[in-house]
Parts: sequence; structure tokens; C-alpha cells
Amino acid sequence: MKKYLFSIGLTLLAASCSKDKEMLDNDNEQLVPVTVHVNDFSISMEEYASARAQETVEHYTGVKAITLAFYTGTGTEQYKTTQLRTDATTYTTFGDFSLELPMGSYTMVVLGYTLYDDDALVLTSPNQAAFTTGDVRETFAGVEEVNITSTNAVELSATLNRIMTKLMVLSTDVKTANASKVRMTFSAGGKAFSPTTGLATINTGSTSTVNIGTAVGATSSSVGYVFLAEDEQTMNVTIDVLDAQGTSISHKVVSDVPFKRNRTTKLSGTLYTTSASTNFLLDTDWLPDYNQNF
Repeated sequence: MKKYLFSIGLTLLAASCSKDKEMLDNDNEQLVPVTVHVNDFSISMEEYASARAQETVEHYTGVKAITLAFYTGTGTEQYKTTQLRTDATTYTTFGDFSLELPMGSYTMVVLGYTLYDDDALVLTSPNQAAFTTGDVRETFAGVEEVNITSTNAVELSATLNRIMTKLMVLSTDVKTANASKVRMTFSAGGKAFSPTTGLATINTGSTSTVNIGTAVGATSSSVGYVFLAEDEQTMNVTIDVLDAQGTSISHKVVSDVPFKRNRTTKLSGTLYTTSASTNFLLDTDWLPDYNQNF
């Protein structure tokens, strides 16, 4: 049994300014140096001996990008930046941010997420973000209210939580030579979400398409993600095996699949051969993984 408890600690520091520094006429316009540090990731997995109890930001390669943003009370974006793990020009230390903000009240939003070359995640407010290009990826979000009332040092802690759900499709038969990709279509949830609630802001469904890395003649495992409109949600999942031209060569529909945020649902069945059985078996044990045969 595996159980995931995954969070990111954040520390925000607003450094003091010299008393000799000339104050602007309007205190709200004075810029205050701010430092944001992403502390160690903490992973706890029960009965999973190969997992490390703690990993630092640098070592947890699942997070390839971190977006930090501050919004005013009126929703105006005061500051936003993104660090890319693969682009050292975007940071000095991955997970540390240095910036300046005028004194005032803000909503701080931090997103940590997987990002591949064909992906794009766009953050527009504390209540709206989306993978506008590519598939949904592993995503962590944290939202914190920040008040900067003076130039004295400010220290703030926040937590980022994993907010999507994960689907694993496991084949019980072996990959054929003409199989290239697996497409998983979710009938509900979506690719857009609220960083504040961690819930999907649309509920019309989405798809995840992944290459099949398994060799011909071996069983395969494919992974997809989706944001849920509720903490627990049931939906249909359509699984297509695609050839190199993107044509479906195998089509399966699994009805009433249960999902929960920050949990994994596993579907097991024949993908590459025709099965005479039309019955589906459902394991209703919710902790910590969902297992269903098709």
C-alpha cells in the first residue's frame, strides 16, 4: 500500500531598509526587498521501502518549473516570474526568489509543476490557471495572504499541495508492433484549475496522450493526469491505443471510474488484443490507490 503526503514549505522574507534611505512621499509606493525560498519537499509513503522520506527541491525532479506571483486586493498582478529547472538563467538557486514590492496587502500564489517542451501553464489570478498547451502535469499549488506594512523583515510560511489526480493504465497483454501511443480521455474535470481551491474551473473533460516506452512483446504502463471539479469525482475514461499516424487501433471505454485528488487510480486490462469479456471489475478500496480491471 502506498500513501502520499507531499508538500512544499515556503519562507518569505522582506528585508529591512536602511533608516537613512530617503522615504517616498507615498509610503505605499516604497519598494520593499522580498525574498521567497522554497524549502525541502517532504514525501511520506507507507509500506514503500524504496521511497526517501525527504527530498530537496533540487532532488525532486518531478517539479521542473516554479511560478511565483503576487496579486493586489483588486486582482491586479503586481509581480510574476517563473523559474525553469533546465534554464539556469532563470534562477541562482532553484526555488529561491528575490524581488521588490510596494508596501501593501497581497495574495501570493506559488505553483510547482512538471513542464515539458510542448507544455504551457498560464497563471492569470489566484483563482485561475490552466495548461493551455500540452497535457495536465503533476502540479502543486499554494496561496497565502501577505501583508507588508513596513520595511521591517517579514517572515511567512506557506504550503504547496499536490492538487491533481493521477491515472495509471496497466496492460495485462503485451505491446504490438503497430502500437505507438496511449490516449486517455477523461469525460469530466479539466485542464484549468483554481490555485486557491485546487479544483478544476471547467468540468468538460480533457485528454492525456503519452508515448509507449515499453518494448514490443512486453506489458505497458501509461500515466495521465486531470484536475477534478470536486475532491472526489467519478467519470468515464476512454482509452485508445494509437499507431504512428495517430489512428486508433484499440478502443476501450471504462465507465464510472472513481478519482480523488492527490491519489492514483489504476486501470488494468487488455489494451492490444480483443477480449471476449465485457465485464469490468472494480476494487472499491479508496486507500490509497484505486484499482479497476477492464
